[in-house]
Amino acid sequence: MSEDSSDRARSTAIRQLKALGLSTYAARTFVALVSLDEGSAQDVSEVADVPRTRVYDAADELRDRGLVDVKQSSPKRYWAISTETAGRHFGQEYEHRVTSLTDALDTLDSGNHTTEQRGVWTVVGRDTVSERVIDFISTADDEIVYMTAEEVLSEEIAESLSRASDRGVSVRLAEMSRSAQDRLERKVPDAQLFESLWDWSDTPAGRLLMVDQEQTLVSVLVDGNGEHPPEPRDETAIWGTGATNSLVVILKTVFTWQLNNNRE
Repeated sequence: MSEDSSDRARSTAIRQLKALGLSTYAARTFVALVSLDEGSAQDVSEVADVPRTRVYDAADELRDRGLVDVKQSSPKRYWAISTETAGRHFGQEYEHRVTSLTDALDTLDSGNHTTEQRGVWTVVGRDTVSERVIDFISTADDEIVYMTAEEVLSEEIAESLSRASDRGVSVRLAEMSRSAQDRLERKVPDAQLFESLWDWSDTPAGRLLMVDQEQTLVSVLVDGNGEHPPEPRDETAIWGTGATNSLVVILKTVFTWQLNNNRE
């Protein structure tokens, strides 16, 4: 491994360890011990850019987290658990934290997320829009109507449509790009196709979704920061919920008219 690659790997590891809750010194100490296998406070200090006196505190933090063992010698020596064990350790800890968070939020949840929501709500960012789409699809009982640009059709969304179809929800897909249509037809073979209102490729539209005629979402692709190749376009969406919500009423009228025309 080149020096540049090693430096990048070290920086990435430290950054992720800090995101998982370690202090900066603890993260640097652990990464140093992984590369050393074992070492004294002086060894760690020379490798990790951590003052020797602070290595002891960092090692205590790591020991309390089950990430290092201590040899009671003079001087003390420290040994890091294997990278595979560390991965499992953080995975289990992360899963526990997510479960605790979900349980706490469920206790606080008013349970009104799928009832009437006054006004129209805005969602910014492609990943966040995708999360809303998947969330809405997962609540469907009767019908899903969906239109999408190919570049925002993720595997997760295709899977969520497939699961909805498997549980008996009617899935209706508008004509879109050939490749996007082919992907969805393979995932949702029972889906019904209908003609789109416009040439999808000639618009900045991202996706249109209607669930049970009570939840709707519409998005547009906008100039972004280049995080989503091949084009630097991101996504902004608006959504509404409830039979009398203004956005729901408008899109339900559009979809119903188009679907009725296709049936005729």
